[in-house]
Amino acid sequence: MQRMCPIMAFDHIEWYVGNAKQAAYWYQQQFGFAITAYRGLETGDRHTTSYVLEQGNIRFVFTSPLGPDLPMAEHIKRHGDGIAVLAFVVEDAIATYDHAIERGACSAIPPTTMSDRHGCFRYAGIKSYGDIVIKFVEQHCYPAAFAPGFEPYLTLSSLRMHGSDRNGSDPGLVAIDHVVGNVEKGSMAHWVRFFTETLGFETLVHFDDSAITTTDSALMSTVIQDPTGTIKLPINEPAAGRRTSQIDEFLQYNHGPGIQHIALTTTNIIDTVTTLKAAGVEFLHPPQSYYDRLDERVDHQDISIEGIAKLGILADRDQDGYLLQIFTRPLQDRPTLFFEIIERHGATGFGEGNFKTLFEIIEREQQRRGNLV
Repeated sequence: MQRMCPIMAFDHIEWYVGNAKQAAYWYQQQFGFAITAYRGLETGDRHTTSYVLEQGNIRFVFTSPLGPDLPMAEHIKRHGDGIAVLAFVVEDAIATYDHAIERGACSAIPPTTMSDRHGCFRYAGIKSYGDIVIKFVEQHCYPAAFAPGFEPYLTLSSLRMHGSDRNGSDPGLVAIDHVVGNVEKGSMAHWVRFFTETLGFETLVHFDDSAITTTDSALMSTVIQDPTGTIKLPINEPAAGRRTSQIDEFLQYNHGPGIQHIALTTTNIIDTVTTLKAAGVEFLHPPQSYYDRLDERVDHQDISIEGIAKLGILADRDQDGYLLQIFTRPLQDRPTLFFEIIERHGATGFGEGNFKTLFEIIEREQQRRGNLV
């Protein structure tokens, strides 16, 4: 049996989008990402266009098909713009892939080696929930601009946007904290077992519908992580409720399971949210009553209740410390994918004390959209 190589970090997250150039520009302008690499017709790719965006240790790749017959075109038609690939850094991509296949995973990308004058790039991938692919990228495999076929963005002067790789202020996003997926009712346990058996993940915490509930809806969630705790992947499923839950809404408009949100860390959430709001990013905002007795529940002298209330930032404490978090509105017209911005001060949880408030805010948004039925 093949050995399982430990997962070391996120390498990148790839989005399939209808227009990669416009998407790259929007995330550059709204969220302060730098465009660092490009692949397309000018670099010899006749089928797709991709832009690599980076900020801190976060790397996104936005890819569009150049014709209607590629599988990613069908992916976009079904799911809209959204995440298609979670890529993890591993020591040996082929051994990790072989181990997962032997443990029951289905192949999505066979072992592949790409080479050019800079070196080689090895990767492979397996299928997971919905149409999400888990991709294994070999560590220190390729020293140049992301992967063979890509060129540094600033060397392609005709493709520069306003002559710069970044516009506006840097919001200070640092890393990926966790990535949340939504699956159909009754399938969460299956996918938890899948990640456990094929990739060696462990269950960190489980929340049943008594913990994540309002008067109208509920959901259940299990947080899994790799053995080092570097990669955290909460998985949600809907639970019985009087009205349509946020997970049901997601599944309806995503036309199946997929990635619900990405949590991005910052070391100064006040500055980050202030900068993002100035750039036009829209956030969910709790009612003022949330803050009336927050200092009693969180009780930390480093938190300015007035400061976070002004911006709509939520706060929570666990046995290890406290955290601050805020959530964007959906990043596209379909009410599916969104971002969470999070600042941790020792806390290892996910804002359990905010669950009820957060889901009431989301239900208010569902009501505005006519989907809380």
